[in-house]
Amino acid sequence: MGAQWTIQEIAHIESDFSEKFGIPRQSGLVEELRARIVFAPAFRDENAVRGLAEFSHIWLIWGFSANAGRWSATVKPPRLGGNTRIGVFATRSPFRPNSLGLSCVRLLRVEPQTPQGPVLHVAGADLLDGTPIWDIKPYLPYADCVPDAAAGFAGRNQEEPLAVELPPELVRQLPEEQAAALRGVLAQDPRPRYQDDPARVYGFGFGGWEVRFRVAGRCLTVVSLEKKT
Repeated sequence: MGAQWTIQEIAHIESDFSEKFGIPRQSGLVEELRARIVFAPAFRDENAVRGLAEFSHIWLIWGFSANAGRWSATVKPPRLGGNTRIGVFATRSPFRPNSLGLSCVRLLRVEPQTPQGPVLHVAGADLLDGTPIWDIKPYLPYADCVPDAAAGFAGRNQEEPLAVELPPELVRQLPEEQAAALRGVLAQDPRPRYQDDPARVYGFGFGGWEVRFRVAGRCLTVVSLEKKT
């Protein structure tokens, strides 16, 4: 039996996702998404991020805080239609023994001195707002990239992004950068893989807005965009 040890939350992320629904299924799928990584008070030392700005991408090791303490030996991956069970360690399901997630994100810039200490600005994150981060490591292309790696079941049945219809009178309510990020999120089809009812209206929170949409065929139409109060 190895020695007992604990890990500390070193930071948390500030993202546009207030709920799990709508979050891209993997990091990097929506490059337009923007987020901030804010360090916990004990780690607000600019020396800790010295040299990090030289890297274009970083690994985030984080916690599935909404699923803590819940795990299952087998899960039903959305990629397989939500009907086929497969071993949890052959997936990236949140229902894991230690509730740890791993994401590769683009590092846009390091802001070494702010009232909150060092802040990292990143793109392409697939994390819920407030998610605890346990560690940050630089991405190393010569070691971390395996071009001929097999993708298993996750490489099957890849679909093209949805066409997104976002009416001009709605998109004008959003800053240009946020509108581009929302289009990217919607194009990835936030619905569960097994749901395909063209009459159903889906909704999720994004950047302080409640977004409602329908999907018919390969076309997604936003039907309303309301500011949350």
